[in-house]
Amino acid sequence: MLVKVYGSAVFGIEATTITVEVNIDKGIGYHLVGLPDNAVRESSYRISAALNNNNYKLPGKKIIINMAPADIRKEGASYDLTLAVGILAASAQIKSEHIDEYIIMGELSLDGSLQPIRGALPIAIKAREEGYKYLILPKENAKEAAIVDDLEVLGVENILEVIHHFNEDQKIEPTIVDTRAEFYKNIDFPEFDFSDVKGQESIKRCMEIAAAGGHNIILIGPPGSGKTMLAKRLPSILPPMTLHEALETTKIHSVVGKIKKEGLLYQRPFRSPHHTISNVALVGGGQYPKPGEISLSHNGVLFLDELPEFKRDVLEVMRQPLEDREVTISRAKFTVTYPSSFMLVASMNPSPSGFFNDPNSPMTSSPQEMQRYLSKVSGPLLDRIDIHIEVTPVPFAKLSEERKGESSVDIRKRVTASREIQSERFKDFENIHYNAQMSVKQIREFCKLSEESKTLLKTAMEKLNLSARAYDRILKVSRTIADLANSKDISPDHIAEAIQYRSLDRDGWLG
Repeated sequence: MLVKVYGSAVFGIEATTITVEVNIDKGIGYHLVGLPDNAVRESSYRISAALNNNNYKLPGKKIIINMAPADIRKEGASYDLTLAVGILAASAQIKSEHIDEYIIMGELSLDGSLQPIRGALPIAIKAREEGYKYLILPKENAKEAAIVDDLEVLGVENILEVIHHFNEDQKIEPTIVDTRAEFYKNIDFPEFDFSDVKGQESIKRCMEIAAAGGHNIILIGPPGSGKTMLAKRLPSILPPMTLHEALETTKIHSVVGKIKKEGLLYQRPFRSPHHTISNVALVGGGQYPKPGEISLSHNGVLFLDELPEFKRDVLEVMRQPLEDREVTISRAKFTVTYPSSFMLVASMNPSPSGFFNDPNSPMTSSPQEMQRYLSKVSGPLLDRIDIHIEVTPVPFAKLSEERKGESSVDIRKRVTASREIQSERFKDFENIHYNAQMSVKQIREFCKLSEESKTLLKTAMEKLNLSARAYDRILKVSRTIADLANSKDISPDHIAEAIQYRSLDRDGWLG
């Protein structure tokens, strides 16, 4: 008897439906074809044990299983349940009249219980697109998949539940999630708040501008000046994620198995990889490509602490994703593209000792050491960072103050108001939502300067010897400063403030 059941394979952040054809005939043997990897080949042992331990059996006949399309590599143990259901249906141990309405996925344990799988959300989206009515998968993934409407998601803990469901002994209750209600109920406030930060008013101002326009920022200062503390609080002033952003971010985290029982992600991601990270771990890739840290921080913040400690080639691979806001990984047989629209927040010491230009420090660095240290971060990468700001240590008088600083809630209101102005401005552009995403064409259209502003910028460009890219960055930042001030035009004051935020372009850093 021949039976067809359906599973799903995830490539990039998209799913592809896999047809599993099971044929049981006279003879003996178990033959699995269709480009399975070792984990899929080993499934026969897990399936046999799981069925035996639940009083069902693997037929003692010739079993031929084809996983189509045969040119796509099938990987992982998540096809166990698909294959097991196909074998049970083909051997008439379960009814198979409506089996073609289901996508079935799950990894079996030897006792028949199910382990969670990766990529449940992309699988659910594809199942709905292709008109399947039901999706059976492990209970731990049910809430994540149930985000998708017009699809009945059946979460199961054991293969027995699936057998009883198909034999109509006991139907599985579908998992129902009101996505919108859940989303708006769960927009909690992050645990870190700007009111904890003493002093550093100018840095908080910088952070507010960066959050309002989605600008990349680098903090330069000695150890203990509060760089990491400030960076960790940046997500708390970013506008809450929209439902579309939350779905997109959840999809990426689903592919790497980072979603557990909570379903939709409500908070913007904050990723802080260690400086020993490899370029593949940062941008994604591997033998079977997976998203890297820059994609996991999509719609959120990527924090690189002690930037010069990262390997230079690791930092250089970020240059293209920072511009294009996506990363494409090519292999001989396929190409995958991951979104990577993130805010880069970097921090670094001003010198190897960390105390450059500090008259009170006995530790100094020679010009050669300074040059070697700063040369680890390339000019083209720094050009892609809109805001450079020096962070100075907080004096004791400020640290011991009882008065709390401005809270993240208040700052977020101004940031959100600024983002609304930008959303209205870019409503006719498909992939542009805030100022940092502007291309040269939009900069020319929305960043028109008066003669006074042009003169000021021309003088700064000549004195600081700025590149053309730095010129565009200054215009973008000044546009954001104007939006925060609710000003339609960019004034000389806005330009002057934006020029201040190019510390690393100024002379004297190596002097």
